[in-house]
Amino acid sequence: MGVNLTPIIVKKVTTLDALRGRTMAVDAFNVLYQFLALIRTRTGTPLTDGEGNVTSHLVGLAFRTTRLITDYNIIPVFVFDGKPPDLKKAELEARREQKRQAEKEYSEAVEKGDFAVAWRKAVQTSRLSYSMVDDAKHLMTLLGVPWVQAPSEGEAQAAYMAIRGDVWAASSRDYDSLLFGAPRVVRYLTIQGQEWLPSRGRARKLEPEIIDLAQFLANLGLTREQLIDAAILIGTDFNPGIKGVGPKTAVKLMKKHGSLENLPGETREKLTTSYPEIREFYLTPPTVNDYSTQLQPLKREELYSFLCDERDFSRDRVNVLVKRLEKPIRQRSLAEWVKEEK
Repeated sequence: MGVNLTPIIVKKVTTLDALRGRTMAVDAFNVLYQFLALIRTRTGTPLTDGEGNVTSHLVGLAFRTTRLITDYNIIPVFVFDGKPPDLKKAELEARREQKRQAEKEYSEAVEKGDFAVAWRKAVQTSRLSYSMVDDAKHLMTLLGVPWVQAPSEGEAQAAYMAIRGDVWAASSRDYDSLLFGAPRVVRYLTIQGQEWLPSRGRARKLEPEIIDLAQFLANLGLTREQLIDAAILIGTDFNPGIKGVGPKTAVKLMKKHGSLENLPGETREKLTTSYPEIREFYLTPPTVNDYSTQLQPLKREELYSFLCDERDFSRDRVNVLVKRLEKPIRQRSLAEWVKEEK
C-alpha cells in the first residue's frame, strides 16, 4: 500500500517518449499485482493455462515490457521482494484479512449472478504465489530482461540502485522509494495511458510522472529524515500512524518540532513504540550490489517452449513478442538528451 503522500507530492508529468533511453529499477510485485487485478475473465477469475496455473501476470508482463523496450528503449530492471521485515507483520495480516473478506463477497456475488460486483471483489483477492513469482522471473530471463532478487523490500533495493546511479530512477506507484532515498521516482510506466477502476466502474487517465526527491524535500522544507518521521505520523506499511494526522498536518508538525522525539507529549504518546526501528529501516534497509542492469539475448526457442507448450499461449501471440525484440531499437538522439537535461 505504501505511505499516502499524494496531497503534498511535487511531480512532473511527462511522456514515455521523454523517458526514452532510460533504465528503471521497477518494483516487480507492484507491477505483477496490477496485472493480476486487471487481466481477468468476465466473472473476475484470472487467466490460467490448462493445468490451472495463473497466467494473467505473464500476459501483462510480457507484452508491456517488450513494448517499453522496443518502442521506447526504456529498460526495466525488475526488482523482486525478498523476506518482509518483522515490522510488516501486522500490515500483511491486515491485507490477508481483507482478501479473505473479498473472497467471501466474491462467492456471494457469483451465486447471485451479479458479475459486476463479482469482478470488483475478485480484483481485491489477488495473491502472488511462489510459483507465479518464479514464472515471472523465468519469463524475464527468457526475454533477456534483467531482474534482481532483493533481500527484503523491493522498493528499498530499487532506491539503492538509483542512489548508486546504476539506474536512472526507481519506478513504483507507491511513494516508499522516496523514503528509502531514491533520488528520482517514476510512476505509471503504462502503455495504455489509462487504468480501469473496478470499484468505480470507469477508467482514469494515466500519464507518467517524475518525482525528484531533492526538489520535493526543498518544496516541503524538510530533510529526508524528517520526511520519514512525517510518514510515520501518517502511517506506513510498518505502522498505522496517528488518527487525524494527514500529510499536510504531519509536515507542519515536522517543520515546527523537527523530529518525532521533539513532538508534544500528548502526540508522542500516540506513536508506535517501534518508530525508531521503522526510521532506521528506511535509512539503512537490507540491499545487495550483485546484479546486472543490461539486456541479455532473447532465448527464442525456450520462450516458445515455456509460453506455448507449458502455459498455453498461442504461437501467434508469442511471435509478436519475438518480432518486437528482434527489431532495431530507436536510440535517443543527442538533441533529445540535451533538450531533456535543460
